[in-house]
Amino acid sequence: MKAIIFNCTLKPSPIASNTEALASEVIKELERLGVETKLIRMIDHDIKPGSKSDMGNGDAWPEILKELLDSDILIMASPTWVGQMSSIAMRVLERMNGLYPVKDEKGIPVTFNKVAGFVVTGEEDGARHVVSEMAGGLMDVGFTIAPQCYTYWNNGPGPGTSYLKTNFRKDWSIETAKAVANNVVAVSKALKAMPISYSI
Repeated sequence: MKAIIFNCTLKPSPIASNTEALASEVIKELERLGVETKLIRMIDHDIKPGSKSDMGNGDAWPEILKELLDSDILIMASPTWVGQMSSIAMRVLERMNGLYPVKDEKGIPVTFNKVAGFVVTGEEDGARHVVSEMAGGLMDVGFTIAPQCYTYWNNGPGPGTSYLKTNFRKDWSIETAKAVANNVVAVSKALKAMPISYSI
């Protein structure tokens, strides 16, 4: 089983990413469960704006898309900015739009039987809104959304410190990250045993 993690931070490498720090807790549990994982920091790649799977010369998305389609699980990880997902996360969802017409040799959408989970961080609230927006977008293009498949951390009301600079309620976020990993793996195993095979 393979999982790909899209870190949609606005910070290019090698700058420390709060979102990646929490996503690493999901990754550790996935690997403990025997899942092969790969994390991609999306801002480090030239993902062109657009709604197709290939936007032409220099577009990094087609190669990333190959890795996504070779995976069973997708973890979308985004910081919260002005109560919204990052612009990088939105671009990823926009590029997912290119998958609408793509089907396998049996006529089943290529995103069917793939499971999604979510990680969100932010100095202020908005995480649940970001999760619902990302989940809605992925469900719309065919991903299965597992129960309790997100973890998040925020500092509470008003501006404050970041995930990497505090221990405030991290224990909850880390334990929930373990639940995310276990739940997406359980649903992925169920889909392998009885895959979705009907499409219009």
